[in-house]
Amino acid sequence: MKAEILKKLRSENGYVSGEELSRHLGVSRTAVWKNIKALRQEGYVIDSVTNKGYRLIESPDRLDPRIISSGLNTSNVGKRIVTMDKVDSTNDEVKRRAAQGEESGLIIAAENQTGGKGRFGRTWSSPEGGIYFTILLRPDLPPNAIPSVTLAAGYGVCLAVREYTGLDARIKWPNDIVIGRRKLCGILTEMAAQSDMLDYVAIGIGINVNHTGFPEEIRNKATSLYIETGKKTDRNDFFKCVIKNLDNTISSFLVGFSSEDMENFKRLCVTIGRQVTVHRPDGNILGTAYDITPTGELLIRTEEDSELTVNSGEVTVQGIY
Repeated sequence: MKAEILKKLRSENGYVSGEELSRHLGVSRTAVWKNIKALRQEGYVIDSVTNKGYRLIESPDRLDPRIISSGLNTSNVGKRIVTMDKVDSTNDEVKRRAAQGEESGLIIAAENQTGGKGRFGRTWSSPEGGIYFTILLRPDLPPNAIPSVTLAAGYGVCLAVREYTGLDARIKWPNDIVIGRRKLCGILTEMAAQSDMLDYVAIGIGINVNHTGFPEEIRNKATSLYIETGKKTDRNDFFKCVIKNLDNTISSFLVGFSSEDMENFKRLCVTIGRQVTVHRPDGNILGTAYDITPTGELLIRTEEDSELTVNSGEVTVQGIY
């Protein structure tokens, strides 16, 4: 009932009478008052005026699954949303739940991660103010489809940032979202598989939202929506936009990316056309990225004028970070 009250208060510019809320919800005015009281205890600032009713003044900056889920009609992503104050890693939490039989479509989000992970075993700084979450999917796909899942996720986040903020968000192949030369979002995809079929995929995504600054060691490499826009973002509202876009791009991927999808992705990919370095145990390879295959591999023309197809590993892009 609290979620419905919040939805109604958010949809109105002015006050909503207790009688109207009572009629809308089909409950007594006493029940409305009790839920208003409970919402205030959770940090919502709700004004009340005799003969006028209630008005939502301010919401706490906390991820709230009731708000995020309200009106969220998705096919594959966000069928169930769980938020946590603190967790070691949302990827690890999803893997634990997947092992216990959790169904596809789950999202685990956390206000803070004590052991957030990036690619190649790096740590991911996870202070409060960001959106850190992992999607559990159980697609009927072979393990070699994982690179394309990561691209579909990056495409969805990029579209959401552009839609919600108007910022010129771009994709750095294969798993980062950047604004200008700085990183806004990282994606870590992990999987469990049998010999030829996926058991599940855990798509971990970290977005810097209301961060006002970063530690010195990453200050010149990282950015946030707050730094780029100069204003605070409603994380619940933005998260809903992210989930909707992820559902669209991942659902498209599951039935097969169209040529239009791939062309749109490539237009947003900051890696294409730039000089890159592919880091490998046997040495670095220099070249220019010129295309992405339908299955998500990066195509590079090396300095020796040969062609290289990269489907994993670390690639640095000149001028980024």
